Amino acid sequence: MRTATTVELSAGPNANQTADFVVEAERLGLDVCWVAEAWGADAPSALGYLAARTDRMLLGSGVIQVGTRSAVLIAQTAITLSNLSGGRFLLGLGASGPQVIEGLHGVAFARPLARVTETVEVIRQAFEGGKISYSGKEVQIPRPGGDGKPMRLSTRPEHAIPIYLAALSPAMLRLTGRIADGWLGTSFVPEGADDAYFAHLDEGLASAGRRRADIDICQGAEVAFAPDEDALRDMVAARKGELAFSLGGMGSASTNYYNQAYSRQGWSETAAAVRERWQAGDRAGATALVTDDMVLATTLIGTEERIRTRLAVWRDAGVDTVRLYPAGETLDAKLATLGRAIELVRET
Repeated sequence: MRTATTVELSAGPNANQTADFVVEAERLGLDVCWVAEAWGADAPSALGYLAARTDRMLLGSGVIQVGTRSAVLIAQTAITLSNLSGGRFLLGLGASGPQVIEGLHGVAFARPLARVTETVEVIRQAFEGGKISYSGKEVQIPRPGGDGKPMRLSTRPEHAIPIYLAALSPAMLRLTGRIADGWLGTSFVPEGADDAYFAHLDEGLASAGRRRADIDICQGAEVAFAPDEDALRDMVAARKGELAFSLGGMGSASTNYYNQAYSRQGWSETAAAVRERWQAGDRAGATALVTDDMVLATTLIGTEERIRTRLAVWRDAGVDTVRLYPAGETLDAKLATLGRAIELVRET
């Protein structure tokens, strides 16, 4: 398996510390660094900065939210980052959710599947270098009824630019299998992945005449080492509030892909109850419903032997790239955790 991590550059002194973390992660042998874009710093600016400070590792947008930029602007951004980094750029795209897309950016979230599909098709058309012309449900280029004529970009990609899709829902997973070069996943339980994820991904792959080997399966989880079982229990308890937020507070009142993902992997009743309590304002009650198994199944926390065993399970489940979120209160602590995790992946 390859190793990866995800960072987000924020304003202030932490931005430089995050950049230092990425530089040191490359020195430790990390293969890929994804840069997140939620409602803080934008990913492309950070990626350009990190490209200048690194030499070997791949750098990816994890993810650019489709709908916040035009499809052609995304293509221009990808070409620029790829060319400047010497072909080290991976284009990660995601639909995000209605709270961010509508609540923050003021863009309709009505047909996310169509928007992602059409955006990827326009991006690939732009990469090919011809005049860009597209008529879809969400994307029309040139704009109908205006004076604009089809144009081509004045720059071309000097290297292949793989496109990854962040996907959790069955429909988006099928689309990923059909058109993407990689899948960025989360909330991943290897024991339940066949029914929850791979059945849909494989359906999309088959419809395009492809196999699992034709796509990079990239899954992420927090990694933290516990010296013993007592310490592990404390670590699990400390993470239940964060999981309760994902299940109850992410997304909008009608759409929470994290909750749906856990529901498909055997925790439907618990996930529904956590969401109900969280939405009612009972944060403590929602947190109390999260079980130890829910935390342990979707993270890489535990004793070194347990993490080694879990990595083997992830590998056998079909994960090609493991995205590590190292725990630690300081930069040195996070790097120590990441370094040991990278060693364990290599040994797996």
